[in-house]
Amino acid sequence: MLKSYLKIAIRDLLKQKGLSFINVLSLSIGLACFTLLLLFAVNEFNYDRFHADNERIFRMYRWTEAMNDEGTEGDPYLPVPLGPALKTDFPDVENYARFREPWGESFVRVNGTVSRLNICFADPQFLDVFSFPLEYGYKAKALSELNNIVLTKTIALKLFGEPNPIGRVLEVKMETDFEPFVVTAVAQDMPSNTSIQFEAIGNFDKVLAAPNMIERKASWNHSAYFTFVKLREGSGLATDKKRLLQFRQKYYPGEEKELRANGFWKGKGAPVTYGLQPLRAMHTQTLVGGGQVPPIEPRSIWILLGIAAGILAIAGINFTTLSIGRSAARAREVGVRKVMGSGRTALIGQFLVESVLLASISALLGLLLMRLMLPMFNQLADRQLVFSFRQFPELMWMLGGLVLLTGLLAGSYPAVVLSGFRPVEILKSKIRLGGANFFTKSLVTGQFVLSIGLIVSTLVILRQLDFMRSKNPGFNRENVVVVDASDTDSERIFPLFKQAANARPEVIGVAGSELGLGAEQGWSRSGWVHDNVHREVYEYFVDADFIKVLNMQIVAGRNFDPQFAMDTINSVVINESMVRYFGWTPETAIGQQLLGYYEDPSNPQPTVVGVVKDFHFLTMKVGVEPQMFHQFPSYVPFKYFVRIHPGNPAPALAALQQEWKKLEPTLPFKYSFLDQNLNDFYQSEARLGRIISWAGGISIFLACLGLFGLATLSVLNRTKEIGIRKVLGASIAGLTSLLAKDFLQLVVIAILIASPLAWYFMNQWLADFANRIELQWWMFVLAGAAAVGIAFLTVSFQSVKAALTNPVKSLRSE
Repeated sequence: MLKSYLKIAIRDLLKQKGLSFINVLSLSIGLACFTLLLLFAVNEFNYDRFHADNERIFRMYRWTEAMNDEGTEGDPYLPVPLGPALKTDFPDVENYARFREPWGESFVRVNGTVSRLNICFADPQFLDVFSFPLEYGYKAKALSELNNIVLTKTIALKLFGEPNPIGRVLEVKMETDFEPFVVTAVAQDMPSNTSIQFEAIGNFDKVLAAPNMIERKASWNHSAYFTFVKLREGSGLATDKKRLLQFRQKYYPGEEKELRANGFWKGKGAPVTYGLQPLRAMHTQTLVGGGQVPPIEPRSIWILLGIAAGILAIAGINFTTLSIGRSAARAREVGVRKVMGSGRTALIGQFLVESVLLASISALLGLLLMRLMLPMFNQLADRQLVFSFRQFPELMWMLGGLVLLTGLLAGSYPAVVLSGFRPVEILKSKIRLGGANFFTKSLVTGQFVLSIGLIVSTLVILRQLDFMRSKNPGFNRENVVVVDASDTDSERIFPLFKQAANARPEVIGVAGSELGLGAEQGWSRSGWVHDNVHREVYEYFVDADFIKVLNMQIVAGRNFDPQFAMDTINSVVINESMVRYFGWTPETAIGQQLLGYYEDPSNPQPTVVGVVKDFHFLTMKVGVEPQMFHQFPSYVPFKYFVRIHPGNPAPALAALQQEWKKLEPTLPFKYSFLDQNLNDFYQSEARLGRIISWAGGISIFLACLGLFGLATLSVLNRTKEIGIRKVLGASIAGLTSLLAKDFLQLVVIAILIASPLAWYFMNQWLADFANRIELQWWMFVLAGAAAVGIAFLTVSFQSVKAALTNPVKSLRSE
């Protein structure tokens, strides 16, 4: 029986080659796009799950409740003694591993050649807690000695020209000198979905051996490192808030009392406690910040999954409507088979087998298309996705079930309807399903609702992205080169580099800062007391020319002045947001003194000497925060801001590199452009915009492909009518209008449905941005006009073709 069904199905597909091709192509593209977006979502939700004991590994974090105007915050950067204390105090803790992320790129030297490398440091048991596989070497010995180092396979090949350099020496610049490290293991390259990444990893004890760590390694007040714990089977510590709070109070015994006494905390319960974040939640839990891979909002993933479902729905609608049309053309066949004794069950089985066969062919072609599209999609998504049933076994049953479901749903309607008609009605040609019924019209309208919604979403996201990138941040970010002097003797280099660069005609001005501006450039905050209230303020260590070089505007007081010695000791320049935060005005802020939370009697209190106009030093997704500039004695500039003349930057870059080589001939020159550093804030929005733009284009193409197929069916069903109208004098324009108007009405209805839905969802998305665009009427008009224009061109092609056909042939068609 099944063999007979397959023969009939194949024969019918070959008989209607054009419609079958459109049907298969549409579903293949839909499945390919759905698979790509599904792969992206599965990859994001599977971060860090490749570790053998991932469900027992947690990252410790400090949770601070809202104090005064501050928000709640989860901070994973914790003190050195935390790991050993956890192991001692909690029998639940099987093991722990402290981890220091790369603090900028380190200089490494191999055979006299110096390059930069991201080096992490971790406890020797790090490779036991996690399951990073080693290509060469042994976990037990990999980090057993102070100067051991583990490289990834790619880095080993890059530095030594061989995949197995175990025993070779790599020199790393620590503080001021290069120190030898022995390669003891080579790890496999990091998988694409890991929150913990390293190119090289050294022994954490090496960090603790540094001179400045003598006091800090025993201090509970210096927080800069991740602490991971591996709990024993069945442990409930991760959800035991009481025990975690008691642990916090043991090592910070007077914390709550002091905060209440100073007016910082007036709420119920403890203001600060510890929490354990599951390793598997690091990538999708934004309440706890930090990490080498910025966490992604789960909502963004669900948006993309929704888009994937929309594209598949459009392709599925095409598949269903064209299946209905193709099946309707076989009405007489069904009538004859029923007269000959074929039962309804057999007819339903025939149609379902044909539909599933077509869906299976589409799935195979879709997987092939997906593999061809994957490199392009990786560029759009800024990922290194690999389609692998071995890595993501859930994809196999998801896609298999989806193909079967699509085939059954698409074939069920024509199968049930056609098999239920009476043979006499079918043989008298009283039955017509050629795409003009309410059901197929509803499906076509649904297609364009989804497509128009995606067009509007694309317009809104791209406009918001452009708005954030082009909005004036409060300073001139154009033509500024940022030289990275991290891990160098910058205290010596900067004044010499600044003097030499200022003498070059290509340079307008040079300024220094401890931190850069833009994504992943770091930030610093300090606590101050005002009116007995603790207030957190962002701080930037800069030199006297920073405000001038970036063209910031002083609104009250003055800028730093090298002629005033106290400016390098206790003078600060604050922004307007800090003025409002402390309840001052720009004029009354001048001369105000700040009282530090942890006051150092040896340093005089900072005094406000100037107020700078608000500028965006954080992403524009948030508002401008209170901020201050200062030049305190501990300041060392590691970022050099060099303003160059507009135009071709090549001569200026060559000049800067030349001056750098004079001062540091052995260390490579590294730079970036300030405007790009700021644009990097919006990588997730740019990624979402690129993917939705791509998805919108695909959805419109699929909708038009379905419309083309339905228009073809409509023309076939009305061939004789078209011939009669031509004989009676109908024009080509009139016939085109006749055939196109029904479909265009559906598109107009889709616009009316899609517009309010798109307005609602885009308003929800924009609500997360402190600086946002307003939705404009023209966005919806443009999306609707584009849909109508594309649909008209699609239908007109078939309409004009039918109108140009010789009426004699049309009248002979039946």
